[in-house]
Formats: sequence, C-alpha cells, structure tokens
Amino acid sequence: MAILPSLLWWGQRPLASGAMNILTAREFISVYNIGMMAGYAVFAGCCMLPYLALTTAMLLWASSFIALKYVFAVFDPLVVLFARMVIASLCLLPLLWRASLALAVSARRLEMAVGPGLAEPCVYFLCEAKALQYTSVSQAGIITATLPLLVAVSAMLFLKERQGRQMWLGIAVSFAGVAWLSLSGESSQSAPNPLLGNALEFMAMLCAAAYVLITKKLSARYSALSITGIQSLLGSLWFGAWVATPWVSLPTSLPFWPSLWVVYLGAGITLGAYGLYSWSVSKVPVSMAAAFINLIPVFTIILAGACWAST
Repeated sequence: MAILPSLLWWGQRPLASGAMNILTAREFISVYNIGMMAGYAVFAGCCMLPYLALTTAMLLWASSFIALKYVFAVFDPLVVLFARMVIASLCLLPLLWRASLALAVSARRLEMAVGPGLAEPCVYFLCEAKALQYTSVSQAGIITATLPLLVAVSAMLFLKERQGRQMWLGIAVSFAGVAWLSLSGESSQSAPNPLLGNALEFMAMLCAAAYVLITKKLSARYSALSITGIQSLLGSLWFGAWVATPWVSLPTSLPFWPSLWVVYLGAGITLGAYGLYSWSVSKVPVSMAAAFINLIPVFTIILAGACWAST
C-alpha cells in the first residue's frame, strides 16, 4: 500500500513544459487497479491449471473405454495396445530430442522406466484389455471409482500417511458397491462375463495405484515429458514382444474409422492424458490428484449414453 502515495504524486506532478499530465491521479489509480486485477486473474489461472489439466485427463481416460471397446471388436487387443504405444512414442520422440532428453540406457533411466512403466502401461493395459472383453464400458468405468481409495490405502502403507474414519468408511462402501455390481451383473452381448471382467478391471486399478505413487515420487526429479516418453517406449517393447507371438491375430486390412480411433488412443490418450496427469501430480498432493479419478465413471456413463443414443 505504500506505493499509492507515490502513484498519486506522480499523477499530479506538473510537466517541465507546463502541459497537462498525460494521466491524472484518478486515471493512474484506475490503471493500477486494472493491472492488479489482471495480475490476480493470471495468478488464479496459474493455480487452476493443474486442476483443469486433471479434469481434461479424466475426460480423455473416460473416452478411452469407449474407444477400446470399439476397436477391440475389429483388431486383436494386443495389436491395438502395441500400435497405441508406438504412436505415442513417435509423437514424443521429436519433443524429447528438442528438449535434449536423450534416452540413453543408464541406471537412473532404468529406475525411471521400470517402476511406472511395468505398472502402467504394461500390466495395467493387459488387465484392462481383457476386462473390456468381458464387462460393459459403464461397469468398467464404475470400477475406477475404487482407485482414489486404493491410493489412500497405499499412501498409508508406503508413505506412512494416516487416514481418518471417513476414509475407511468410504473404502468399505466403495468395495461393497463394487462387489454388489459384479455379483448382480447379468451376462449380455456387451458383457458376457461381468464378474471376471470387473475382477480384471480391479486388478488394473491396483496397477494404477502403484503408478500414481511411483509417478509422484519420480516427478520431483524428472519432467512429465520424460516419464511419459519412457513409459511409451517401454510399452512399445513390451507389447511388441506379445505381438510377435504366434497366437496374436495380425490385421489383414486397416478400416478407416477403427484405425483413426487407434491413432486417437495413442496420440490423445497415451500422450495427452498421461502427460497431463504426470504434470499435474507434480503440482498438487497425490491424494487430491487421485480424487479427480472419481470423474471417470461420470464421464464414462455420459459418453457411453451419448454413443448409445447416437447408434
């Protein structure tokens, strides 16, 4: 506030030529207030960026359930996952090169790659791919609601964070809901074995919880670009090995729309969603970032309903 008297004096002082001041004191204070409001707006916008990024990442992840369900009916799931990783890696390589992040093999690079990479995308995508073959998109989206609670339990066990009674009550209610959903689910064309599919989706959530904790730790030393890039490269090697096995059906043709959805999964989901989440988790507490995952079931049901209505 001490700057205001100086601003008043500056606005009222006469010019050497005796001409009128360009800005009166009132005008100058108006400009000052506008500048202050603009500064606060920029500050608030910067503070909100991690939360906007998290919301966008959740919307992208929700759309991935629908995209995967669609392309799995056309291509072998392992082929889709391999193509998804390769596309994300190709998109990231120029960025990594420009950022001078050469992916030389070293102990530190292996430490960064093996932890989150094995949890997600390797084991996570295998479980989720099989889950979507046996359960519906809506049920798989609802299973993701257990992830914030799994992260809270993992943080208590491995990071020594204490959880209150409300958290334990939430855990009990969530698991009871998942159990009821799985046991009461009936077989249908889109969900031939919901019990098995929901169990596989829950195993994917265990991998995702491990990914969140490891990424939070690594984000203090590595950029989101580095973590996402090495994840994609490791996933390409992992699923490339699976595709080379004789029991994988390679596509004989590439229909336009399914192929376009595969590109979306690689560039939009693997690159976009994971990149946004890795960046956001370095800016906000891990429990808060995990809480945003509760948006995935909501977005998934809305998107699935929109797609069902359109067809």
